[in-house]
Order: sequence, then structure tokens, then C-alpha cells
Amino acid sequence: MRVPVPATIPPLTDLGRVHLVGIGGAGISGIARVMLARGLTVSGSDGADSPTLQALRDRGATVHVGHDAAHLGDLGADDTLVVSTAIHDDNPEYAEAVRRGLRVLPRSAALASVMGDRRVVAVAGTHGKTTTTSLLTVALQAAGAGPSYAIGGDLAATGVNADVGPGELFVAEADESDGAFLVYDVHAAIVTNVDADHLDQWGTPEAYAAAFDEFADGIDPDGFLVCCVDDPGAARLAERARAAGRRVVTVSAADDSALEGVTLWAPGDHYRADALAALAAGEELGFARADLLRGIASYTGTRRRMEAKGEAGGVRVYDSYAHHPTEIDGDLQSARVLAGEGRLLVAFQPHLVSRTRIFGAAMGEALGAADEVVVLDLYLAREAADPAVTSALVAEAVPLPADRVARASLATAAATLVERARPGDLVLTLGAGTVTQVGPEVLSLLGGLPDGPASGLADG
Repeated sequence: MRVPVPATIPPLTDLGRVHLVGIGGAGISGIARVMLARGLTVSGSDGADSPTLQALRDRGATVHVGHDAAHLGDLGADDTLVVSTAIHDDNPEYAEAVRRGLRVLPRSAALASVMGDRRVVAVAGTHGKTTTTSLLTVALQAAGAGPSYAIGGDLAATGVNADVGPGELFVAEADESDGAFLVYDVHAAIVTNVDADHLDQWGTPEAYAAAFDEFADGIDPDGFLVCCVDDPGAARLAERARAAGRRVVTVSAADDSALEGVTLWAPGDHYRADALAALAAGEELGFARADLLRGIASYTGTRRRMEAKGEAGGVRVYDSYAHHPTEIDGDLQSARVLAGEGRLLVAFQPHLVSRTRIFGAAMGEALGAADEVVVLDLYLAREAADPAVTSALVAEAVPLPADRVARASLATAAATLVERARPGDLVLTLGAGTVTQVGPEVLSLLGGLPDGPASGLADG
């Protein structure tokens, strides 16, 4: 659902009681955490229960499973409804809020409201936002900055995706998918890359790139922009921003000295570039390199970003959020290093009809770097099904022999992987949807971890 951003975003103190529809999502749950930490009365609903919902209950939120107008209780005109982009127009809680005259905000405006009294450092880009936001957060924590933060995934070290710190900085993952990153008042920013995506929102690659220009134009005049010039789109953005008089700092994964021997949590040039961008931003903010590097070295990852799920039967299992051809390529490079002498088996779940229509063949090509591939059914998220767009667009483009490519449902994917796996292999599950459930099922079938629910799926 595309709820319009109000002309004036209310401050946190004016939101009253807040009900968040889709509160279990990666972005919305972080906003809820910050609101609870700032003393607001918070309620919400989501389609299914999860550890994320229970964690919010433990922090004081009233959280319902399922959507019903009755969940709004006695909220009135001085209170606020926040709506995830994953929620449909016919949602009964949204309809009831409109009937009552409640203030209704999209998640972008809600995040802007909770950040309004802090100095915002926003991390944008097509790929790597969550990892870079996480790295910058832990680096600033190590440097004593005490930042508040909102990330699109849970930090492995803390198990949370957002918190309020005592310092003046607020580090935020800035999502371009629905234009949310254009809503924030930003002191400084990182752009990891500009690689066309979300064309259901932007229409053309040119319009998508222009949105990043608008984002850069909104940075405070006394702030700065960090860009990774390994990516052509980000390099062009840096040139345009510098020509417009912006203070621009560039980084490249080819810089062999900047991380000074720090061993990162995962291999891969894209992760190295994320760490370099976080380091550069921290230094531009005035913090000591040694302290920032100590934080980066301590980083143990973020949930669903090359996350080790366990090992059973001699098979290691990892899970990652990659859902775009560039992201698939990067994570398969990292996984190949981690696999060592073993084979790499990948289960991929295409995400969104619109993305699969445009990039399905490229996704398949990227998956060809694996030894065996299992392609799951398409995860629809916020879009309606299209009979002409299925996971076959991906599977048929994988450049591997036919006996090394399979299609499976979510229910059969784990068994399909286990049939193919042997000791020494690495299994990687990829995608932005429910594929994250497959890794634990693989481990269970191999005699490892028990089955358990997944949580923290993206907001659409």
C-alpha cells in the first residue's frame, strides 16, 4: 500500500498512541522498537506470529496476530496508524483508521518522525544497505558515539534491528524501493551502489538513478556523501554530487590498506566495500580510525546476510537475502570461498513478479556459479500473480546441465537439497521471502537443528 507522506511530518511527541500494521516486518519492527524505547504506547498486528512479535511484546507492545478493526481499540484522532508497504488497500485496520480520522503514516514518515531530533546518517543503495548500516552502527558504538539506529535486519551480536542510544547520531537504513529515502532530513549519507531495481516503482533505470540524485541533493550543506566507486552508478552519482558542490568521499574495495589487516566476518569484495564505506563515514564524522576499526573487526554479521545457520551431516548451511542478480553474484562469490573444496548448492526463491519479469534470466545466469541449483516457486509479496511470470524464467536460464537444476515448492525444497547434498558441501539459501525457512529444515533432516519458525521478513 502506498500511503502518502504528509506535507508536515509530526514530531514524535505528537504521535499519541501508535498502532503499526505489519509490525513484524524488518523495517516496521525497528520503528516500533524505537518508539517503545522513547516511551510511546505501541500496538500492532501482523499476519503470522514470530519471534519478532514476541520480542516486541516483551518490550511492552500489544501485538495481535491477524488483522481486524477491533485491534485499534479506542484509538482516536490524536493517535497514529503506521502502515507497512506490504499491507493491501483492503486491510480492515487501515479502513477503520480512515473512518475514525486517525493520522495515517507510511513507514518512511514514521521513521522520519522518530529520527527528527537526531543528526541522521542515512545508508542508501541498491545492495548492501543493511550490512553497511550495521557496520557503521557497530563502528560508531566502538568509538563511543552512542548512536541510535534502525536497520533492516537483526544484528547477530544483539539480536535486535533498532535501539536508542544516548548520542546525537541516528544511523538509518534508507530504503529506495518506495521512495522512503527521499523523506528523511539527512546530515550525511552513504550510497553503496546504484543498480536499477524496483522498476515497478520507478519505471526506468534513468528515473531510478535520478532518485538517488534527489537523495544526494537533500544532504545538509555541511554534511557529506560517501560513495563506493567500484559501482558505475555510484561513481556517476559521486561525480554529479561533487559538481553540484557537495562534499564527497569515495571508497573502493581495491584499497588494500584502509582496513589495516582487519579480518572481516565474511569474504567478498562487496562486503569489503561496505566496511570501507562505514569506516570513511565514521572518520568524516570525526571519530578515530583505530576505534572505528575495532568496531568493524568485532562485527559478527546481520541476520539473513551470509548468516551461518549451522552444520549437520558434514553439510554447512548459510542463508542470505540476495534477490537481485548483482546480489546473487556477490553472495555466490563469498559462498564459493567459504565452501573451499566442497560443492556449493544453492536454493533460490525469486521475489516479486515485477522483478522476476525484468531480471529472471539474469538471476538464472548468476546462479550458474553454483554446482547445483534448486529454484523455488515465486514469492509474490505485495503483488498479484501473473501466469506468464513464474520461477521457470529463472530455472531455465541457469547455465548448468539439466540434472543439476531442479524446481521445488517451499514445502519440498529442503528434501530436494538433502537428496543432493553430501559431506563437505555448503548449502546456501537465497531470497527475500520465506526461503529462510529452508535452511533449518535442511539441518533438521540431516539430524541437526529442530524445526522452528522464521521471523523478520522484509516489508514487501
